[in-house]
Amino acid sequence: MTKEKLALAIIDRLKKEYPDAGCTLDYNQAWKLLVSVRLAAQCTDARVNVVVQDLYAEFPDVNALANASVEDIEKIVKPCGLGRSKARDISACMKILRDEYQGKVPDDFDALLKLPGVGRKSANLIMGDVFGKPAIVTDTHCIRLVNRMGLVDGIKEPKKVEMALWKLIPPEEGSDFCHRLVYHGREVCTARTKPYCDKCCLKDICGKCGIS
Repeated sequence: MTKEKLALAIIDRLKKEYPDAGCTLDYNQAWKLLVSVRLAAQCTDARVNVVVQDLYAEFPDVNALANASVEDIEKIVKPCGLGRSKARDISACMKILRDEYQGKVPDDFDALLKLPGVGRKSANLIMGDVFGKPAIVTDTHCIRLVNRMGLVDGIKEPKKVEMALWKLIPPEEGSDFCHRLVYHGREVCTARTKPYCDKCCLKDICGKCGIS
């Protein structure tokens, strides 16, 4: 089976296994997802979803966060780890949104990359989830799973994995595919324990199982 056909087969099965898979960060406005994805670095989405409730209660919009001191932001986001650097990035990012984008999140990938604390993974997440544009989010689950499945061969660098997947995943499937990898990576194809290959919907086509 070619990698292209393998990718389509995996997409089809994961769709059936996780039909409602979406972003696990809670948000109802684009700027809030931008904040949450910065806080999620080296922190669980579940913890971020709790912490941002206090953050938005204190600073309910872009202007409020832009006007807040880094110290006041840090006090609230500290439980997410790396509090100082995250608070600094959030503050700087909100100031740019306020001053250059009328409080709106830009829908341009390169513009997103210029925002403090925003890398390719975060920019792709925003492009896919907020703006409905083609996106490949290469988080730790994605990188681990696509290597195990045989879609990429020993590639660990996020950008290289992203570039490889762009050649295999139909553009309209990329965002949801990556979300489903997160669900599958947490429930079945785990990192810290032995993967539950016996109950995997991909076990007969996954490269890890040696069957192709």
